[in-house]
Amino acid sequence: MSSLTHSLLTTTIFSVLTIFLHPSNAQLSSTFYSTTCPNVSSIVSSVIQQALQSDTRIAASLTRLHFHDCFVNGCDGSLLLDQGGNITLSEKNAGPNNNSARGFNVVDNIKTSLENSCPGVVSCADILALAAEASVSLGGGPSWTVLLGRRDGLIANQSGANTSIPAPTESLANVTAKFAAVGLNITDLVALSGAHTFGRAQCRFFNQRLFNFSGTGSPDPTLNSSYLATLQQNCPQNGSGNTLNNLDPSSPDTFDNNYFQNLLNNQGLLQTDQELFSTSGSATISIVNNFANNQTAFFQAFAQSMINMGNISPLTGSQGEIRLDCKKVNGS
Repeated sequence: MSSLTHSLLTTTIFSVLTIFLHPSNAQLSSTFYSTTCPNVSSIVSSVIQQALQSDTRIAASLTRLHFHDCFVNGCDGSLLLDQGGNITLSEKNAGPNNNSARGFNVVDNIKTSLENSCPGVVSCADILALAAEASVSLGGGPSWTVLLGRRDGLIANQSGANTSIPAPTESLANVTAKFAAVGLNITDLVALSGAHTFGRAQCRFFNQRLFNFSGTGSPDPTLNSSYLATLQQNCPQNGSGNTLNNLDPSSPDTFDNNYFQNLLNNQGLLQTDQELFSTSGSATISIVNNFANNQTAFFQAFAQSMINMGNISPLTGSQGEIRLDCKKVNGS
């Protein structure tokens, strides 16, 4: 084999590998709608601004929808499909989403607004990516250029939602493995966890820490004692599991780096939050310290990790469809 043939073959193999590992980078584009729906970003943002007037937590809720969508069948809008027609099991009814995921009405309002301006053009999957960026930015966090061109999936995967989305009671090792399964590393994990700088969590997602942690008969030792007392008051042992608590008590509706400062003070709300700092020997500790001390570093990392997450296995080209109603597959 000549050296030229060998180098061409090597280049081809490398290109194929690169495309396989990063299938979307070549296909998603920041200018995807520049001629077909040039005002897409401002339309999304204005609907969210309107929603924020009456619901301060909607920004966090919309950001979470993009995360819960991308971790199941990629960023394909499958989370938005209601049960009915060919959708026998909706992802909305999976454990991580049932009576928890919210903001679907705002997604529908965004879709209606976009259909009025650019009918049949913008996918529901792209709406979730755009809504997450607008929500973070409106909350005081970073802005980034959203890559676009995702198409909408034709199926939902409830069992995938039950197994692939990290649970708030899991070990750091398990959560790290779930991120790795979709091509995200520990920097992505720590940065994206920082989205818990705004929003709320129900008592049922962390009350195992408050009284009888891991069968010890005592609270989670990594919980700050005065914070523990507050949480026990909000979430008494036989109280409602649905009571809402601020994920970041210091600035509950602002996107900032206080989340990481809270972790340094043992004031992470979820087990999976505090584990980032309190798991002995973990590579996540130095990243938490960096983000706690340097909000700019956090914002830059968060923006990049959101782009990385938005690149998880999108449908592009002629795959899937552009849903006309985000809740159902076309023609159903």
